[in-house]
Amino acid sequence: MNMEDTSKDIQIEMYRKMIRIRFFEEKARTLSLEGRMYGALHLYSGQEAVAAGVCSCLRDTDCVTSTHRGHGHCIAKGADTKRMMAELFGKVTGYSKGKGGSMHIADITKGIIGANGIVGAGLPIAAGVAFAQKYNAEDNVTVAFFGDGATNRGTFHESLNMAASQQLPVIFVCENNNYAMSTSFDYHSNNKTIAQRAQAYDIPGVKVDGNDVMAVRKATLSAVERARSGEGPSLLEFTTWRHYGHFLNDAQAYKDSSEQKKWLGNDYDPICRYEKQLINNNIANQAELDKIKAEISEEIEAAVVFGEESPEPAYEVLFEDLYV
Repeated sequence: MNMEDTSKDIQIEMYRKMIRIRFFEEKARTLSLEGRMYGALHLYSGQEAVAAGVCSCLRDTDCVTSTHRGHGHCIAKGADTKRMMAELFGKVTGYSKGKGGSMHIADITKGIIGANGIVGAGLPIAAGVAFAQKYNAEDNVTVAFFGDGATNRGTFHESLNMAASQQLPVIFVCENNNYAMSTSFDYHSNNKTIAQRAQAYDIPGVKVDGNDVMAVRKATLSAVERARSGEGPSLLEFTTWRHYGHFLNDAQAYKDSSEQKKWLGNDYDPICRYEKQLINNNIANQAELDKIKAEISEEIEAAVVFGEESPEPAYEVLFEDLYV
């Protein structure tokens, strides 16, 4: 997709979302390492172009399901960073009243059906939401985000089969960051790509550079148009790289140091690449981009203050919001 095919406002908003995700993740990492924040943390840094590019194609009424590495998806879909930060701090002002933590952010008003700590569990949920959208004759779509490791679980194949057979308005978005925890994609898959698995269900499958936000947007727009028009699902594979380990204290000994250095460099980092595109295409200058960074830095700092100063949950809430 040429940048002139996308409005300046959309391009700048994608940049804002990418910066918001990166700054939120880096701040959460710092707080956890300082001992000010507790609980599991699976950082999204390095994959911002996927969340921002995909969600730029969605309406407020469209839905997404997320993963254990879900902060980026939630922020890109419009989640409030104050409520997210409060949830990470375990406070009552958080999205799950401080009882869900990092892996259970949800906001139905924004179409965020929920992050999920179980690998591959969001796929059948997304298929179910898409089934309801079709059943109710809604002009909405659902996106299921998942990693390459999830494609080896039964939920992946079951969900694609159901969505294809019922022509459901769902887009399956695989963020292939090359590692399922510590196991490389080359080791755990005989397929050369995840996209080729779409052939088994007779649906489109495409592999795209997931660190190029404009390429992500172009592929997603096509899949969304197909889903809205009643033609059924698509499988999108976005190749990307997580800057950190599977979880906060993962030393990543399984990664080749030269490969890690390459992906962290300016030629591969999605934000550095996009900044260069924006400047070279006269969408924004460096001063304007720096201003955006300063504004979002203030927003994230305010979210930290909100989270830390919010009240702790009372003991009694342990028995609230339960099915049984």
